[in-house]
Parts: sequence; structure tokens; C-alpha cells
Amino acid sequence: MAQIVKRAYKYRFYPTPEQAEELLRTFGCVRFVYNKALEERTRAYTQEGRRVSYVETSAMLTQWKRTEELAFLNEVSSVPLQQALRHLQAAFANFFAKRAKYPTFKSKKKSRASAEYTRSAFRWKDGRLFLAKMREPLRIVWSRPLPEGAQPSTVTVSRDAAGRWFVSILVEEKIRPLPPVESSVGVDAGISALVTLSTGEKITNPGHERRDRRKLAKAQRALARKQKGSKNREKARLKVARIYARITDRRRDFLHKLTTRLVRENQTVVIEDLTVRNMLRNHSLARAISDASWREFRSMLEYKCAWYDRELLVVDRWFPSSKLCSACGTLQEKMPLNVRTWQCACGAAHDRDVNAARNILAAGLAER
Repeated sequence: MAQIVKRAYKYRFYPTPEQAEELLRTFGCVRFVYNKALEERTRAYTQEGRRVSYVETSAMLTQWKRTEELAFLNEVSSVPLQQALRHLQAAFANFFAKRAKYPTFKSKKKSRASAEYTRSAFRWKDGRLFLAKMREPLRIVWSRPLPEGAQPSTVTVSRDAAGRWFVSILVEEKIRPLPPVESSVGVDAGISALVTLSTGEKITNPGHERRDRRKLAKAQRALARKQKGSKNREKARLKVARIYARITDRRRDFLHKLTTRLVRENQTVVIEDLTVRNMLRNHSLARAISDASWREFRSMLEYKCAWYDRELLVVDRWFPSSKLCSACGTLQEKMPLNVRTWQCACGAAHDRDVNAARNILAAGLAER
């Protein structure tokens, strides 16, 4: 049975000079409102011991706009500013529910430059998108079509560190489940092999960061030599950001293709519950673990399985998948990382990663 889900389609676009100026001004105002509201809520929380609601911050915003000092907030659409207050409210809700740390201030250099527009602040007409305060539609590169008849509910405009402009269009889409299949697969995450499947297949880690490491190091050295505040330093910074963007784009593209393949070919996918944050404390492997991007891999599997009526099972992180013989179930006392192949007393010869993947599959199917 088809299900209706909210799905974001992200496209690159090329703003006119006037649109770029308007959007940059909006980004600045969004960041300012978020930080000022956070400052007021922090003051009330620390000095008065009370929580400030979204309604109160919305009233504050109205008062700020009436002052001569902050009159510039009236120059941009009010919707992205209200959305910034809603995002701050969500951040505090997560903090009080102990799902996240205390909200932090947005930085001009480090924070993502973005603005969110709801239906009242944009117009969608004949496949063209008009934002509030703009006369011309955005020049969007339609790399893939939107679902037929889709009506955007939210539009988020952003600019990355490499200077590229993106628009993310949120629509409701009807997704039909994939036809059922009988196969199931266990997945063991690794470094040299990004994943090893219980079928015996090993998918090599492309090592996107490693492939561009020399080029990245050269660009970073050039950046370090430039005088702070100079135009040459900004050019060098953009060069570094473009290399990082290339690495990120290639990695995400590879993960999308891999996870889509796993979901299409298998009814059940079983993975390990890896604690990536703790594993990154190993300074010898941190760079390789970050490049593998296991967290993003799991996230993609989760929502794709939910979309297409597949089952994703997660095995406990303490399950000894590498030490257990998948043939007879004997648990080995030790299994150092440098041991890649081993033989059990029962006579079964194992590849370490393939054996682990088979154990993960068996454990997942046994627990469901």
C-alpha cells in the first residue's frame, strides 16, 4: 500500500545579483534574530529561572522591528525570521527533553547560511519559484523533476562554504513499496572494505577524502600563508571549501547508490549499532572512520527501508560478531584487529569480515 511522505528535493540555482543581495541580507537577519532570541531566553532562564515560549519571542520580534536601531529587520520577509524562532523553540524542546545540548549561537563564518520560507512567503507557478520580496523567479537547475502535481509546502534556501546556492523544496509524495523479495543480508561496516555482506561480497571503501588528500593539503598550506582579511585569503578559502564540497558530494552519491541497492535487493537488512562518536576518539583511525561516513550510511538505510516497506534490524554493539564462529557458534577468546583470516576448531576457515556479517545477519533474524 502506497504511503504519503514528506520529501525534500534539493537543487542548485544561480541567483541574480539583486536576488543574491536580498538573500544574503535575509541570512544575516535570520542569524541576528536567532541569536538575540537565544540571548533573551538564556537571560530569563539563568537570572529568573523561567522558560520563555515561542509566543513571547514572537512578540519580542515585533517590538524589535519597531525600534529605530533594529528597523532593518523590516527590509526582509518576516517568514524566515519567524521560522528562526520556531527552530530555536525546537532546539530548547530537545534540550529540556535531554535529547540535545543547550542551544548555541550562530556564527557568521561557521554556521550554515540558510532561510526557510513557508507557503505565505513564496509563489509556485508553472514550475517557477518566486520568493517574497523578489520580482524574478529563481534560476533553478532541474537535475530531476518534482513529482507530478506536487505542491511545495516549505522552501529552504542556503549557500554553502564553497559559495554554491541551493534550494530545498519540501513536497508530499506518494511512495509505493517495492515488491517483496525473499533475500536478507547482514552488513559489517569496515574501513578498507566500506561494508562486507553476509553473501561474501566486499564493497571497497572509495576513500574520497584520501584520494584528494594531497590536493587538500596543498590548498590548506596556501590558505595558511595568506594575510587575514585579504582578498587572496578569501580566494584561497574558497578553493579549500570547493575541495571539501567535492569530497562530500562524491561520498554522498556513493552512499545513496549503495543503500538503494541494498534496499532494493533485500527484504531485511541487518546492521551493527556502532558508536561512531566513541570510535572517533581513536586518533589512528578517526580520519578513516570519518571518511567512511557510517552514520550517514545508517541514516539513509533507515528512511529508505521505511519508505519502501523493508525491514531494518540493528544488532547490539556488544555482540561479538568477529569472535563467533558462524559455522558452529564457538566463541574465540581473542581476535586482534590484525587477524583477517582464522580457522575454528571445528575446521571452518573464516574471512574475519564475512564471518562477522553472517553472524550479524543470524543475530538480527533471531532477535526480531
